[in-house]
Amino acid sequence: MNNPQETSQPFDRRNFMRTAAGATAAATTFAGAARGEAIDPDKKIKVGFIGTGGRGTGAATQALSADDNVELHCMADVFQDRIDKSLDILSKDEKLAGKVDVPAERQFVGLDAYKRVLDSDVDVVLLTTTPGFRPLHLRAAVEAGKHVFAEKPMATDAAGVRHAYETVKMSEGMPISIVAGFCWRYSPSRIEAYKKVMEEGLIGDVVSVYATYYSGHSKPHLDPSLRTDGMTDIEWQIRNWYNYTWLGGGGLVEQAVHSVDKIGWVMGDTSPIRCRATGGLAAPQAGGNIFDHYHVAYEYPNNVWCHLASRKTPGCLNENADYVRGTKGTLIIGRGSDPFIQDNDGNMVWRYRKPKTGEPNMYQVEHDEFFASIRSGKFINDGPRMVHSTMMAIMGRMSAQTGKEVEWDEAMNAEEDLFANEGGMTWDQSYDPGPVPTPGVTSIEGIS
Repeated sequence: MNNPQETSQPFDRRNFMRTAAGATAAATTFAGAARGEAIDPDKKIKVGFIGTGGRGTGAATQALSADDNVELHCMADVFQDRIDKSLDILSKDEKLAGKVDVPAERQFVGLDAYKRVLDSDVDVVLLTTTPGFRPLHLRAAVEAGKHVFAEKPMATDAAGVRHAYETVKMSEGMPISIVAGFCWRYSPSRIEAYKKVMEEGLIGDVVSVYATYYSGHSKPHLDPSLRTDGMTDIEWQIRNWYNYTWLGGGGLVEQAVHSVDKIGWVMGDTSPIRCRATGGLAAPQAGGNIFDHYHVAYEYPNNVWCHLASRKTPGCLNENADYVRGTKGTLIIGRGSDPFIQDNDGNMVWRYRKPKTGEPNMYQVEHDEFFASIRSGKFINDGPRMVHSTMMAIMGRMSAQTGKEVEWDEAMNAEEDLFANEGGMTWDQSYDPGPVPTPGVTSIEGIS
């Protein structure tokens, strides 16, 4: 083992039950979180931080900015150097003065470090590790009765989705808040735009959606020369998690899932009937097993098709936009302007007008609402939709990788369990995550 400094105990991901409820998650009635006792403003809320990378450090900053009486109490990661880097950034932020108190004895390192955070007296946990670990950590956090901020996505495979959905069902009625990192749901401009479509009917009935997530590389490509002697498969893959499907889910599931979530949102978080997709690797790299581009078409009732195009290639068109077409007009979000609606003749019907002070930062808004719910006892539970959007993205990846048309129930019940957990994960185990999939050749049990 090259860098990890703790001898972690092995752990196993729980077994996954496939139930009728799991197969129709979006349609299941969900009571959500219960009301609970408000936390007095004089009581300090202690935060535990699990997964201390760049996005996690951002989430920690926003969490500590969301409440006047909050403290970062402990941190966990599989690598000490990541904790050191994150703690250095947080400690130097003058806006967080007096809110960071994480001595060495409350810095936990290793594959089971998350358990030590959950065993502490923290009130809130931030789950911002690589996504492959999310189902395990979400279950443990809910069982521990902690308030949870969980970064997207909620899983990287069908088995993980089923596990996360069971956890969501467990949380029903519990006096805890669960807020997801699907940050666009907390964007004031997007909330107002979708209200105009879904509640006020300004574009009539939705007949199609076209969403784009075109960008350059999110993470560096693998450089095998950086793998030093003694670096195990598990350490190498976790350090380069973005390039491995079992850890990151690939660009569609890890990042373009935001666009998938907005499709789910405008379609009322109902499940698509089926999807068909294409994808591949346009710029071969020296390792990993992910695609760098996708096009997914989701079919809904009444011949409504929702399309998502995702590409991560430098030097090409960059765009993150949503075009929602209806019988009376079109909502356009994110193409160089605030959201707006035009009728079928091109006349402006509505445009979002941001406050003079600017639109509030959606990343901060989600944490502001999260901590306000904890203080008030009016708890939030994003559980059903955060799992549903994750499954939609995984469903699209399944179709692209296999070249098959995939139905919703097939995807939910597929025998897809990619996590490296045979015999319990340990640092020194070998793990071959498989090659880049070949459409028409690659198969997933349960996908016909």
